[in-house]
Amino acid sequence: MKTATFLSDELRRLAAAGIRSFIIRGNHDALSRVTKELVLPDLVKLFGGRAEHVLIERAPGEKPVAIHGLSFANPTAPESLLPRYGRAIPDAINIGILHTSLGGAPGHDPYAPCSPADLHATGFDYWALGHIHKRSVATPSGAAGRNIVVMPGMPQGRDINEDGAKSVTLVAISDDGTVSLEERQTALAEFARVTIDAGGLSDWSELAQSITHALTQARAGSAAPELVVRLGFSGATDLAWRMRRDADLLMTEAHDRASRIGAVWVEKIDVGCVPPKAEGPASSDPLHELHALMHTDILGSQGYGTALAAMAENLQGQLPPELRDLLGTDEIRTAQTLENLAREGAEDVLARLQGGPATGPASETA
Repeated sequence: MKTATFLSDELRRLAAAGIRSFIIRGNHDALSRVTKELVLPDLVKLFGGRAEHVLIERAPGEKPVAIHGLSFANPTAPESLLPRYGRAIPDAINIGILHTSLGGAPGHDPYAPCSPADLHATGFDYWALGHIHKRSVATPSGAAGRNIVVMPGMPQGRDINEDGAKSVTLVAISDDGTVSLEERQTALAEFARVTIDAGGLSDWSELAQSITHALTQARAGSAAPELVVRLGFSGATDLAWRMRRDADLLMTEAHDRASRIGAVWVEKIDVGCVPPKAEGPASSDPLHELHALMHTDILGSQGYGTALAAMAENLQGQLPPELRDLLGTDEIRTAQTLENLAREGAEDVLARLQGGPATGPASETA
């Protein structure tokens, strides 16, 4: 309710400034009792489950503006909602707002699917879309500056899966139908995936320097006040075992480097490094022999795969409904996730068996 009250207060600020707001419900709003109970200012138009338009008259000699909208009546919309919208109003600026996944996107179920071409064909001057949290702009070929479709994304990413710059889009439409766009960065914190190629590194201080370099570049490339990084390491290196075994020390090193740069936070590290291939017979080193046994004979065996799938199914059955897609949304994705987890786990076990002194930021810094 706190979030809903915040929304209501902000809409009242707009109304107090004489600014009208137009809202449609998407798949999540259709389920929300909280937003349905909100008392909205008179200058806020919340569209219902039937498509309609609001005609806004302007000064003499200026075209009126028609705002077309339709809310989700149910949390799912497997078919296109576009046929429910009315035709463009003649001699008016026509703006459509629609919650849709367009042609679909990774990690998104289909919602009111349609294509940019379908939207262009309506003749509306501008379509404002919602649902996918990544900004995109579509303009019909040969009609630059007209009939533009914008998926503005979101003003603030919530986690590492919503990485990259986040913004809103300020739109201006002339009476002749020309549309101009201005993207405005709004995120207080930007999430970013930063990968370091540690291939060939053999000294911890070199690794530490590579962290500083990568984080410095990432910070310079972000306009947000704060940068939250997931740091990944790849490549074949003699440090692979130690990076996995001493992951806590590596994280401390990353935190220390980030604090020196300022306004950078490392939320997690992913170590994807592997040791260089051993020269000579693999049996000369018991760990290399064990590595081959685990990755070739065990992880690739049908029996292991069956046992792992059974464990995952048992785990998923005990999770609450909203977390049951944690390992994947279908059989193929779940199998791929389990394979990745198994290989990562095998590398972690081998790393803990590797000998040698612990190395970390307290002993080697640069």
